[in-house]
Amino acid sequence: MTAFDTQRLAEAQTAFRRAFGNTRPTHLARAPGRVNLIGEHVDYAGLPVLPMAIQRDVMIVFRIRPDATARFANCIESFALRSFDLRPSMPPYPNGDWGNYLKAAAQGLTSRHGTLTGIDAAVCSSVPVAAGLSSSSALVIATALALLTARDVTTDVSELMELMARAERYVGTEGGGMDQAIALGGRRGCAIRIDFDPMRLTPINVPPHWRFVVAHSLVPAAKSGAARAAYNRRRGECEEAIAAVAKRVRAGERIDSYAELLEGTDSERLLRESERVLSGTLRGRFRHVVSEASRVVKAEAAMARGDLEQFGQLMNASHKSLRDDYEVSCKELDQLVEIALRAGACGARLTGAGFGGCIVALTGADRAEGVLGLLADEFYAKREVPGDLSDHLFMAKPSDGASVRAL
Repeated sequence: MTAFDTQRLAEAQTAFRRAFGNTRPTHLARAPGRVNLIGEHVDYAGLPVLPMAIQRDVMIVFRIRPDATARFANCIESFALRSFDLRPSMPPYPNGDWGNYLKAAAQGLTSRHGTLTGIDAAVCSSVPVAAGLSSSSALVIATALALLTARDVTTDVSELMELMARAERYVGTEGGGMDQAIALGGRRGCAIRIDFDPMRLTPINVPPHWRFVVAHSLVPAAKSGAARAAYNRRRGECEEAIAAVAKRVRAGERIDSYAELLEGTDSERLLRESERVLSGTLRGRFRHVVSEASRVVKAEAAMARGDLEQFGQLMNASHKSLRDDYEVSCKELDQLVEIALRAGACGARLTGAGFGGCIVALTGADRAEGVLGLLADEFYAKREVPGDLSDHLFMAKPSDGASVRAL
């Protein structure tokens, strides 16, 4: 455990004592955030993605209770203590409340394992909130591990990935399964190709001289309200688009996913046919999904052979597609991408759902400090930055997945 992690553990233990009196937590569960390197808005289409877990994580220190009540404090004091009974039906808190992610994990587990054992817990996170780095799924996974430990239940990791992907829809966002899978399945030094239906994780070594710079737009990537509606609307548009194209190119067949459609038909033909049957928004959505799927395959191969330039070019194409065809970028994300490329990054793109949040920029080790420096000077120096700059601008390191241990 690094000095940084030790400090956060101490903060979590302090928050625990402040909330629950002079008792000590007995266990620590942690789950990392993630940066998706390429493959955006395609996991819910059943297509592969290429994220990596990062060194920023959610820590939960906890103590097992003798009943079925869960109480959660937070190191961020504006996040009020949440207490609820662990029962099969748990009504949600108001929209946007942090406690809904706790209940998401709990309700998912009760649906699979029945009655759960309660805990007192304190949460401390180094994953920026609403930044597109999956702080919410990290919280869900860490909560699930804590509750499973309290119940003394073990479960298959792949099963837990899929269970928690379904469970997180409790908050109202119709996401795919990438975030939960990488939080559990991350591996130090590796990006992970994630395939779906069935879930399969394939580690790819990140070349040692590659660096990934993460920069926050300072625009919250909220998963509530208008942003949630826009996210869910795009999923619906993708489904509408595939139905129209499949009817033309695979008439008489039942096609349930983009993966099935791409398996039997060349992507270039699909794009040509989509021009004939789709227009406007639906054409753009379909073009993004199909072209992004191809970029994931090419990017995995580029990483495997250490082709920094090719991987960067694919990231650039991904951002353009997300900006123009999927319409999930914003001017601040575009500015960060432009600055990173001008500073010498080989590629840069928004990461996560968009509508704010972060970019990820790829550079060689020799140019990383220059990229960090120009972003600091030309983006952050001109804005009011809450807290430390290092919470918004940092190098992401490919890291291990979630774990739980006794203290």
